[in-house]
Amino acid sequence: MRDPEAVARDLCLRALTGSPKTRQQLADLLHQREVPEDAAETVLDRLTEVGLIDDEAFADAWVRSRQSGRGLARRALKAELRAKGVDDEIAATAVLAVDDDDERETARRLVARKLPSMQRLDRATATRRLMGMLARKGYGGGLAAGVVREALDGAGAADAEVAGFDDLDEDALLP
Repeated sequence: MRDPEAVARDLCLRALTGSPKTRQQLADLLHQREVPEDAAETVLDRLTEVGLIDDEAFADAWVRSRQSGRGLARRALKAELRAKGVDDEIAATAVLAVDDDDERETARRLVARKLPSMQRLDRATATRRLMGMLARKGYGGGLAAGVVREALDGAGAADAEVAGFDDLDEDALLP
């Protein structure tokens, strides 16, 4: 291997060309390519110093993109950031950009988009499927239940009441 720092710098710059990366993602890449740890740390420190690696900016951009594009809830966003190696404090700060109203409105949009395909189903089945979709996106049971109930009531889905559905308490279901 030629100069390990030059190799590490080239690998990092090439990786950063496609999209922003966290420090941890780049450290993992350098580890996979068997770059010596001291050279990797030197390069990562320098790239952080000049602003090419900025986990806070990455987390803010990630939250904006994934919340508006995929409709993910704060819980799911935080989990994705942790998986990308973002510090828990930085992730928690980044998800603060999504407030309760934003989260509820996004859940409403997701349900409204899915609701037309549920018209032929009975209320219990539609409720189960819509709740499952919101749960997979990280929404808590209480919020999901309220949004689904509101959407189905608005769409005129007046089939039999779903057992236990109206008894869901948002606070009791949060992790």
